[in-house]
Amino acid sequence: MGTAIRDLLKREEINLDYLNGRTVGIDSHNMLYQFLSTIRGRDGTPLMDSKGRVTSHLTGLLYRTVNLIEREVNHVFVFDGKPPELKGETLRARHKIRTEAAKKFEDAKAKGEVAEAKKYAQQAVRLTKEMIEDAKKLISLMGLPIVQAPSEGEAQIATMVTAGKLYGAISQDYDALLFGTPLLFRNITISGKRKVPGRDYYYNISPEKIDLKANLEALGIDRRKLIWIGLLVGTDFNKKFPKVGAKTALKLVTKFDRFEEIIENAKYKPDFDYKEIENIFMNPASTDEYDLKFELPKMNEIKDLLVNEHDFGAERVENALKKLQEKIDDQGKQSRLSQWG
Repeated sequence: MGTAIRDLLKREEINLDYLNGRTVGIDSHNMLYQFLSTIRGRDGTPLMDSKGRVTSHLTGLLYRTVNLIEREVNHVFVFDGKPPELKGETLRARHKIRTEAAKKFEDAKAKGEVAEAKKYAQQAVRLTKEMIEDAKKLISLMGLPIVQAPSEGEAQIATMVTAGKLYGAISQDYDALLFGTPLLFRNITISGKRKVPGRDYYYNISPEKIDLKANLEALGIDRRKLIWIGLLVGTDFNKKFPKVGAKTALKLVTKFDRFEEIIENAKYKPDFDYKEIENIFMNPASTDEYDLKFELPKMNEIKDLLVNEHDFGAERVENALKKLQEKIDDQGKQSRLSQWG
């Protein structure tokens, strides 16, 4: 669904300190794709170690995690499992786009067309099983919990937030709201900037909070009708209705109380089972088999993984780990002071 419903939603700008002391779930695949897309060389080539393995995601993960720990944001990484069968067409389309973009990237790079190369490089981003396993290894060494979702990561987070296990979700994907995430946090970056897709241009952003309940009340609809809006403007499981944008979709779901009536009014016969997609969102697939235990980072092992295994600069890693250690020492000092008080 991307940003299709963005203009319908009220978003509250916040300071990152708002999340101080809270435990949030990170849509891990969403975050790793961001790192792979933006952390690249001048011509769009991703960061790699001496063995040719991509390390852009590990770079982003290290600094984002240290930054959140410094801000005392307790974060849990939730990873996607097996995608629903209905997502197959979307995944095949994305694979085709990435394959074509990868070829155009190599062609542009060979011709020395830097801007074009960088544009296609971002479109060609792939998150492989090896990258995911490397990310999980780094996360574990940093002492942070990992939750393996049975299906969609956003669905798992939504269930955990609703159950009171997490405060909210960190993701750029508005689909998290369709799954019922009560609080969605976006733009949680270190730099306060985000890159425009396909262009060598960055714009300033601020962290923002989206309150699902408040937005539903403001729109005068329930979550089921928000899902209907998603169905009309397109989700990962279906194509959008032609000539129907978010505002038109809102008018339709406000006017009609049955999706069949909306279909009839839109004069379009969809080629998907809307009830099945609605059920995916209304009853998110999830598991309660996880451990949200936070542990101390294993500093030497982190350094070994990044510096010795993946050729990171020793000084940069040591500086990041120094910040981490200083925060741990400070928290220990505060804990002792509170005990003495």
